[in-house]
Amino acid sequence: MRKILLICMSSVLLTACDSHQEFPDTAMKVGHILCTDGQVLPYARYKESGKEAVGVVFYLNRDSETEGKGYAVYLYDTAAETFADSLGVNQGTSADVTALNGNANTFALFHTTDASSPLAKSVFDIWSYGQSAYIPSVAQMRLLYGVKADVNQSIRLCGGDLLPDNPAQCWYWTSTEVKGQQTAKAWLYSVGSGAMQETPKLQAHKARAIITINE
Repeated sequence: MRKILLICMSSVLLTACDSHQEFPDTAMKVGHILCTDGQVLPYARYKESGKEAVGVVFYLNRDSETEGKGYAVYLYDTAAETFADSLGVNQGTSADVTALNGNANTFALFHTTDASSPLAKSVFDIWSYGQSAYIPSVAQMRLLYGVKADVNQSIRLCGGDLLPDNPAQCWYWTSTEVKGQQTAKAWLYSVGSGAMQETPKLQAHKARAIITINE
């Protein structure tokens, strides 16, 4: 009797071990959708949710020194605007092309009193639902360029503006001024080739705002 009982118990345990349970993968990934309520969802779950998309995740932050859980790129381009409305003013952004500081740079542009930034104003105008979009730095644009193909797949599904390859359309303002020429030039970045171009601030170009994902 005891032998039969042990065999039955073993059978139950083996059945329990063999049974497979599906658990949803809730980890944020590149290509996931940032919604207007701040939730980040895989595209399939986003479509089922009925929520409104605002951006696509392109960077996951694993550095405790860097603000936020990651970055999402806004679904649409801004209109072409000048970096500044006049020259001769250092607008207070960092000229460090390795710094992930677009948020601080955009704040500096917006609050410079000696020169206005139509570019910064255009990005502030797209704020909605508490999503504080800003102009990415050179370093943040490099991160975006590195995963452009994956991000474009999700942007296409959401009906946004694809990050272009066309040389006539691929240049975007960054929020990084050119070192030693801060009063006159800032960096453009090509999402077609990854190249940079120092550019007079009075030229009008589009930008692609990004959003820091916070808990």
